Amino acid sequence: MKRNPYTSLTRFLWHFSRRYRWHVAGLFIVGLVWAAYFSLNPAMIKLIIDAVTDHPHDLMDHALVPIVGFFGMGFLLTSLSTAYDYIILKLFPRFRSDIIEETYTYLQHHSYQFFQTHLAGTLSNKISDLSKGAVSIITSIIDDFFSRTLLFTFGLGTLFWVHPLFAAALIAWAILFFGLSFYLARKSEQYSVDFSEARSGVMGKIVDSITNVLNIKLFATQTYEHGYLRRHLGEMIQKEQRLHWYMLKLKLVQSFSVTLLLLVMMSLLIYTRIQGLITVGDFALVLTLTTGIVDETFYLALQFVYFSEDVGVCKQALSILTKQPEALDSPRATPLIVEGGEIVFKDVSFGYSEGKPIFTHLNLRIGPGEKVGLVGLSGSGKTTLVHLLLRLYEVESGEILIDGQNIAHVTRESLAQNMAMIPQDTVLFHRTIYENILYGKLDSTEKDIIEAAKKAYCHPFILQMKEGYQTLVGERGMKLSGGQRQRLAIARAILKNAPILILDEATSALDSLTEQQIQESLLHLMQNRTTLAIAHRLSTLHQMDRICFFEQGRVIEEGTHQELLEKNGRYAQLWHMQSLEFPAKMPSLV
Repeated sequence: MKRNPYTSLTRFLWHFSRRYRWHVAGLFIVGLVWAAYFSLNPAMIKLIIDAVTDHPHDLMDHALVPIVGFFGMGFLLTSLSTAYDYIILKLFPRFRSDIIEETYTYLQHHSYQFFQTHLAGTLSNKISDLSKGAVSIITSIIDDFFSRTLLFTFGLGTLFWVHPLFAAALIAWAILFFGLSFYLARKSEQYSVDFSEARSGVMGKIVDSITNVLNIKLFATQTYEHGYLRRHLGEMIQKEQRLHWYMLKLKLVQSFSVTLLLLVMMSLLIYTRIQGLITVGDFALVLTLTTGIVDETFYLALQFVYFSEDVGVCKQALSILTKQPEALDSPRATPLIVEGGEIVFKDVSFGYSEGKPIFTHLNLRIGPGEKVGLVGLSGSGKTTLVHLLLRLYEVESGEILIDGQNIAHVTRESLAQNMAMIPQDTVLFHRTIYENILYGKLDSTEKDIIEAAKKAYCHPFILQMKEGYQTLVGERGMKLSGGQRQRLAIARAILKNAPILILDEATSALDSLTEQQIQESLLHLMQNRTTLAIAHRLSTLHQMDRICFFEQGRVIEEGTHQELLEKNGRYAQLWHMQSLEFPAKMPSLV
């Protein structure tokens, strides 16, 4: 994928609109005809009035052509209006869809850390803002600025045809009006950005609260959450009111200038009529055209404000959504090829924040097909090690090798394809059970999925559900128990059949009986696979080839379970503590 091709809002809009150049051209043509009609229609009325006034006896000889022109232009405008609606129908639904699809795809290239620092609700709201705002901007450019600029130009020519005084008055007023409106509307852009940020923040917090509704109910904090939301709503209200108060002052300034133009034009009409410089038809034309131009210009000036708001919202969305992704493959990245599955951490240093390292020059080798347990107290570096292997974060120095290949130089897709992970906290898509298991290998057959479910002991509880494999699991899988979610994750890993397996407390959500039932499946799954198993419950690591005990980012002990017990070190201390705490026989495998 290209590296952030949308360096400005202008380029972004051009990138999408050029795909529909003929549709956009059609909208411009309709705008041109509308502007011509708006200026020529009063001219036809002027000719009809002059014919009635000056040629009452041979009226039709002088009025027939302008009457035909008057109705002909009306018919043409009606036809083009229908064509305009058809173009809009064909253009904008696909235009919005393209923006949503492409910005979402671009967003997926960001790093795991990016999504940890941005609320999901805020990001989705930005995509929505961008798709709607882009349509509004294009509509404003064609319908408002282009069409009404032509209207003003044609109208100016018509007024000059009647008498140069009217054209001069309109030009002087337009310079003052548009200059002032543009200046004030530009100042409102920052207010629009502030309001957009506040609104996105509120939506993000609402999504966050809904996601954590179980915690809210468990801690009975509905009142607190209401107050928490109200505080942020208060900030949003304040910024929205500031924006609209500014718009109100702008409207007042524009209204006074419009009244001034009408007063000047009426004075000139009276003067030129008294002097016999214009006809009755001219009087009607100037008055009608000026009133129309004033109404359309006043509308256009208001659109400057809304246009600036849309521009501000879209720029802010672009600044977040199209930041340079941190998770792009290098141009020379090659697919990872795993034959044995050897993993080597070579002189690796890493920290989540500057000055607070987790690993400093870490060296660790995991042999091909070796099953290694990772143990230690919370914060010792076990999960960070796995995150670096998965390239959810990049190492600061050193390198991680798989079968001699530096994972920084391979494609992320091939890296992910060669690893299967069973996490401690399984989060599922709000889709069917079938679709969630299928995620392990998208080209699997129904037979493959059922077989994987049987091996993970999912099949019995799935069949007990009313919709079976077509049961929707709810948002994040909340309609299922923790054990059921984790068994689905195991089934997904079985289906993926990757050469490297990562178990992060993979059976922590299972009861002892169920855990014993799936031991055989996990043993089968780990055969001929390099396996890393994170565990706090040491009794699950009996059959690991090697156990590494982490403390403050260092491996301070390693060996088999029995070897570590004989060393009587930190592992042995932790083992004895857990043995006293849980005297009952525990399952022997993660």
